[in-house]
Amino acid sequence: MSKVPRWLRELVIVLVVVLFIRAFLVQAYNIPSGSMKPTLLVGDFILVNKLVYRFTEPQRGDMVVFRWPVDPRIDFIKRIVGVPGDRVQVVADRLFINGKEVPRRYLGEVLEDGNRKIIYQEELPNGVKYTIAHYENPLLPARTVYYEIPEGYYFVMGDNRDNSEDSRYWGLLPRENIVGKAFVIYFSGNIPPLESTDVNLFTGFRQLFLALLNPRLERIGKQLIW
Repeated sequence: MSKVPRWLRELVIVLVVVLFIRAFLVQAYNIPSGSMKPTLLVGDFILVNKLVYRFTEPQRGDMVVFRWPVDPRIDFIKRIVGVPGDRVQVVADRLFINGKEVPRRYLGEVLEDGNRKIIYQEELPNGVKYTIAHYENPLLPARTVYYEIPEGYYFVMGDNRDNSEDSRYWGLLPRENIVGKAFVIYFSGNIPPLESTDVNLFTGFRQLFLALLNPRLERIGKQLIW
């Protein structure tokens, strides 16, 4: 029997290492929609830590990738704002946790596609601060919801509050649906948005190719951990 060529052995080793890393440690995702603006933009390519929640529990403020409970074949990314034991209420555009309104600070206004967008900094009870946006003319109808979160569930929201299909619309996120925690933008480019249902391997490669043609170098390496 002839010896296996060295290049083939090395290729197999590389593939095994890559598959191990992807399965247990880190996975790459691209952002197809604007539901996490201004924190994440369409065309941001992020790395997700798949190991962290084997040792710790998700916390308020974490940005998590998860299998959408409505259709687990589709991955979403949102921010955890409510954890087990919390009482979470959303009234129009205001967020309340355990009976207290989550404070926010006005940062300014921008125009996006002809719609005025108001930018705030929001601060959760554990001190995590992040930027959110509200539209003058929301794309989704305002919702008033109230949840007492049981063990094993989380309440998640998009930072782009008026353009995010999240726990206000489909309910609580089960712990077992969480894939991992986003921690860095490894590449970014100016590309058109996609519907969540359009995301697949082919569109992922296409989006990366377009991003390489239109890079946003200032976003590469941006940390997503608070």
